[in-house]
Amino acid sequence: MARVVVDVPLAHLDRPFDYAVPEKLAGTVQAGCRVRVRFSGQLVDGFVLELADSTEFTGRLMPLAHVPSGEPVLTPQVARLLRVIADRYAGTMSDVLRLAVPPRRAAAEKKPTPTPESLPGPPEPAGFARYPAGPALLDALAEGRPARAVWTALPGEDWPARLVELCRATLAGRRGALVVVPDGKDLDRLETAAARLLPEHACTVLRADDSPEKRYRRFLAASRGAAQVVLGTRAAMFAPVRDLGLVVVWDDGDDLHSDEHAPYPHARDVLVQRAYLDNCAAVVAGTSRTAEAELLVESGWAHELVADRAVLRSSAPRVQALGEDFELARDPAARSARLPSLAHEAARKALAAGAPVLVQVPRRGYVPSLACARCRAPARCAHCSGPLGISPRPGPGGTRIPACRWCARPAATFDCPHCHGTKLRASVVGESRTAEELARAFPGAAVRTSGSTSGVLATVPGGPALVVATPGAEPVAEGGYGAALLLDSWALLGRADLRAGEETLRRWMNAAALVRPASSGGLVVVAADAAHPVVQALVRWDPAWLAARELADRRELGFPPATRMASLTGSPAALAEFLEALRLPDTADLLGPVPERPRPGQEGERERYLVRVPRSEGGVLAHALAEVQGVRSAKKSPEHVRVQLDPLELV
Repeated sequence: MARVVVDVPLAHLDRPFDYAVPEKLAGTVQAGCRVRVRFSGQLVDGFVLELADSTEFTGRLMPLAHVPSGEPVLTPQVARLLRVIADRYAGTMSDVLRLAVPPRRAAAEKKPTPTPESLPGPPEPAGFARYPAGPALLDALAEGRPARAVWTALPGEDWPARLVELCRATLAGRRGALVVVPDGKDLDRLETAAARLLPEHACTVLRADDSPEKRYRRFLAASRGAAQVVLGTRAAMFAPVRDLGLVVVWDDGDDLHSDEHAPYPHARDVLVQRAYLDNCAAVVAGTSRTAEAELLVESGWAHELVADRAVLRSSAPRVQALGEDFELARDPAARSARLPSLAHEAARKALAAGAPVLVQVPRRGYVPSLACARCRAPARCAHCSGPLGISPRPGPGGTRIPACRWCARPAATFDCPHCHGTKLRASVVGESRTAEELARAFPGAAVRTSGSTSGVLATVPGGPALVVATPGAEPVAEGGYGAALLLDSWALLGRADLRAGEETLRRWMNAAALVRPASSGGLVVVAADAAHPVVQALVRWDPAWLAARELADRRELGFPPATRMASLTGSPAALAEFLEALRLPDTADLLGPVPERPRPGQEGERERYLVRVPRSEGGVLAHALAEVQGVRSAKKSPEHVRVQLDPLELV
């Protein structure tokens, strides 16, 4: 008898089903392999969770219809993790399975998987010697002990090499390691370091942009135990690493770590659960620190891995804000100027010294947002009410005509519905327009852009140049940048978002960490008021202080991660039906409803509720939500309610 989880995305069928194993398939079927079964009159895919001699089902078992492959791609450890994650996020196991196991490619299964000739010895401790607890962490990994750390990397740190050294120490202890990074640019740097520090075939890389056959082949290298180190982006969080001894997430505050598909798990939370279930080591690492990582430290689950202040001062660039009294006395217009004299002078000196200058702007495109020049109201499309903007590509005749960012209709004329003004002004300037302005301000200097509009650069030469980049797209400069200009701070700090301050500091520190130390002339200019707590954390290079402050504020106000929240989104009628059936714990708070922000192509009115419970009641809330979804699924309710636990955005 085979216990099978079927690929049926219905909440009321979220449980395994027993099937008989025909005699002709008995030699092929094994736990973890793919099967085809007949379910409700149709052939559907499934995975064998286990083989057993008996069943609690009293009727006649249906036989397995087909076994596409006897390859065990779902290990018992991963199957247990998938069940825990599905329950934690009020989802179904079939939904999580789609995120965990890539589609099968028969050609990849037929190819042999090379294995490393030998495992490496422990790494040299010099890389972690600048952190007092660094050598002890390497020793614990080599001995197979479940050490847990929240690592705040020094500015200018070669973090890919440090992460690979952690993996090498784990391999020396005959256990596997899993590292998850936000995007492909970070993964390229990590893969380069792994090729230099790990034996050949000891590591496999799981990329979302690989071909299906290549991705499946690399997945098999991990599931077969040939490669005990797995590096990847978000989807690699479920990778079947043999004898898992270490999980690492880099830059856990990046929203790319949150999956966009149901049940919307976050890589940090998944890896923390893996560390608990498999009793292995865990490292939450980054240049900055999130409130969630601070909670791990405060609770005692993890220890800090930070450098002494003297070492930090020798590594960090000098940071100067525009709101300082001396600067305001010298340049009274510094508060309102987009590129005040301090930033202009810092860029000029760095270019004169032959060093590149990084300019970070928070918006992509040319002019992504327009407003009425008279009343400053956001400019909207007369056809679909979408936001108006200006594309970086000129139209016919070299002109740039405002157009809707939703339906792409040009807006040759504009009539403000509030004041009937006919002129537009830029409310937000993107990286393309910023590059044009800098080219005029610094004639003769090379200007490069890095972002989703113009393409992301991985590295830039060390010569004099202006590099305009959006957050997350900053290329690494050879020898480091001579200066960094952090512009348009209001666009980050002024967002109506619970994580605005935390996210702003993360973006600023990731950019500032690429600048040379102050002893080498490195300078970071941030266009923000020096009295702001986020700016103070950047000036002092103290992300732990801001994270502790954020956590204390959220605990007082009842916001995550001190509590757990669920977002319920749907039509008013569907939400009313959902809430009527929902059995909330006595400690729950129901907040809402509020209108959901319209999305391109969205039709009909939609609202959102937030449900808040103490952190200890998070499991009870998830079970209650899953229960209602199961009932609605069984009744075939026509309207869908989107359920998301621990959403990144609460507004």
